[in-house]
Amino acid sequence: MLSQRTIRNKITASGVGLHSGKRVNLTFHPAEPNTGVVFRMIDGDKKTEIPAILAHVGDTTLSTSLEKDGYKISTIEHLLSALAGTGVDNCIIDCDGPEIPIMDGSSTQFVFLIQSAGIIEQAAAKKFIYVTKSVQVNRGDAVARIKPYDGFRVTFTLEFDHPVYKKYPQSASIDFSQTSFIREVSRARTFGLMKDLDTLKKNNLALGANLNNAIGIGEEDIENEGGLRFSDEFVKHKILDAIGDLYLLGHNLIGEFFGFKTGHALNYELLKKIESENAYKIIEIDEIKDAPINYLKPISEEVA
Repeated sequence: MLSQRTIRNKITASGVGLHSGKRVNLTFHPAEPNTGVVFRMIDGDKKTEIPAILAHVGDTTLSTSLEKDGYKISTIEHLLSALAGTGVDNCIIDCDGPEIPIMDGSSTQFVFLIQSAGIIEQAAAKKFIYVTKSVQVNRGDAVARIKPYDGFRVTFTLEFDHPVYKKYPQSASIDFSQTSFIREVSRARTFGLMKDLDTLKKNNLALGANLNNAIGIGEEDIENEGGLRFSDEFVKHKILDAIGDLYLLGHNLIGEFFGFKTGHALNYELLKKIESENAYKIIEIDEIKDAPINYLKPISEEVA
């Protein structure tokens, strides 16, 4: 039996929000089985719990946010991706600001925090989202699709008409029964065009963005010292984002996601359609005949 997981010890972190530019403090707490991932907004003595599930998704402009009772927490996708990738089912995360810190623009520092806190198995069977039929949504030529698959695979293609993007791979397909989230995906950073930064800031977006937490794309090449962490870092970051968004279904997924030019808004539309069409069932791994035990292990067991 695969067991649910939580962190062993409480751990804290702080950083700056990518869009708000505000300093935010986080505290990760162990949680009981079947709690799921819950963000707890700290406002003085008041604590408002916002479960990281589809019902609470709010704005999806440039990031994914959750909203409840007048409180909003943005840019949750990198942290959710780290929790999904390390197989953590249950965790309560206190947050005293409007946005999850961007850290270095990837999931790797969240993975490090989770592993530093320790991961323990719990006395409850792990549950999965088992995709039972294909579902697709479109917006213009952008596509997001999910379909049945015996494992977890993410395929993504970018299509940016810019000379720097064209220097690097814009497609990738990763089967997580064959490779590791931590090794292949967690270090991929968010990115954007340097020429767009002033416009974003004038619109109160990307107020905390800099070359320490994002890849800056200039007219002819990457502006960051040292360049990219790997040649397909752009598309790997989109895979990272998609994994975080998919975790809003509440459990690790057994199925295949395909994205073409999709982002948070279209990912959210896909999740809503998956739910409305009952395109999945919640299962324990033992319910699948001849299910290999490695569905989750390669994403969760490796140490960063």
